[in-house]
Amino acid sequence: MTKVVAGLDLGSTAIKLALYDGGRFGFWRGPAGWDTRNTAVTMLESAAREWQIDPGCIEHVCGTGYGRIGAVGLTRTVTEITCHAKGAAHLYPEVRTVIDIGGQDSKAIRTEENGHVADFIMNDKCAAGTGRFLQVMAHALELDLADMADMQLDSSEAACPINAMCAVFAESEVIGLLNRGKSRNSIVSGLYQSISTRIASMAARIDPTSPIVLTGGVSMHGLLQAQLAKALNAPVIVPENAVYAGAIGAALFAWKDYKIGGF
Repeated sequence: MTKVVAGLDLGSTAIKLALYDGGRFGFWRGPAGWDTRNTAVTMLESAAREWQIDPGCIEHVCGTGYGRIGAVGLTRTVTEITCHAKGAAHLYPEVRTVIDIGGQDSKAIRTEENGHVADFIMNDKCAAGTGRFLQVMAHALELDLADMADMQLDSSEAACPINAMCAVFAESEVIGLLNRGKSRNSIVSGLYQSISTRIASMAARIDPTSPIVLTGGVSMHGLLQAQLAKALNAPVIVPENAVYAGAIGAALFAWKDYKIGGF
């Protein structure tokens, strides 16, 4: 029987799942909802059926993220910092700095070979520059986050600077810009510009080095990737499946447990 382990990244706004059998990964993602624990269990059961395995055969389940504490069915928990570093190194082995923008916090991680954490810094005291901040801004712009992620800035447009980084004040500023006839694309680019400046200032404290990899749900936002590269004055790489980096790292730790102790 094929051995399968699972990595669960239990975020504040989304849950990411990675199944791994030592050769291939499978990925699933969905909103965290109000009951993170049961949502994760349902997702795991559904994923197992898609892989045509019995959910009970997945004996190693490593959890990470905001909701890992108190989650049921986990055989191990590992911090987000460690899992994102491990997952990013799997996706892009040359990585030396990882930027992860989560729903409630943002992180900059300097790594060594094999994804070992050398240093990190984390902003978890303010919503500015997080996925939650972007959700508020998308609502003010009457957009879905998916629409924001797909936006492109026309070469004839300039980004509208956003001065406020408090979600309440920034929302008012965005509405004011709309009322003055500014395009949504230029406002979104300005939001990403402001977030990138803040992230780059935070990352500077750990002396980031290239290659730099962006992970997490916000990695799907192409304009943010471009603005972050400008702010860091270095290329920012978004590997395929970067959104699942935390879950990938967790799955790799679960696989290590299996190899050491068996199922």
